[in-house]
Amino acid sequence: MLDLEILLRQCVVEQDFQVREMLTWALIRLPANRVVPRVVEELARPEPQARRQALHTLSKFKDRTAWPAVAGRLDDEDQGVVRTAWYSAVALVPESERDWLAGKLAARLGHGSAEAQLSLSRALVALGKDVIAPVLAFAAENRDVAVRQHVNATERLLQDPDSGFATSLKSARREVALGRTRSTKG
Repeated sequence: MLDLEILLRQCVVEQDFQVREMLTWALIRLPANRVVPRVVEELARPEPQARRQALHTLSKFKDRTAWPAVAGRLDDEDQGVVRTAWYSAVALVPESERDWLAGKLAARLGHGSAEAQLSLSRALVALGKDVIAPVLAFAAENRDVAVRQHVNATERLLQDPDSGFATSLKSARREVALGRTRSTKG
């Protein structure tokens, strides 16, 4: 499959986001039984862009056989790859691994830039309230103010997905500082 190799090579070097989206679109139109194993191989490449693009492409295929490889990228050394892995993992996680994934993601609450925190919150919210409620309740008891603020902002995002995260984070900081947060346990 010469087309597959050409597309994958271009994914590694293409700087334009829109072009990379078109490359993904082209890849998902090829036979999954050939593309998915080859894209999984891309996760071992040294270039972070290759790994990010592979994760993005795998999330579009929704082929759960890629789950172990995607889960392995949740601890990648490149934070951009990690953030892409969050979304891919949520898209591919088997039902039996959803609680594990929620815990893995929740361990990063309170860390990173506002943009990274928003990405993490969106990934958690995508897992669903039933799955994330226990991990948010546990994290809400954390002594670290940044963690509690992030939990509060995530809960607000869960209640109103269209709300602005920056506003939610600002409100969460205010509520935590004033000691007016309630436990997510009820």
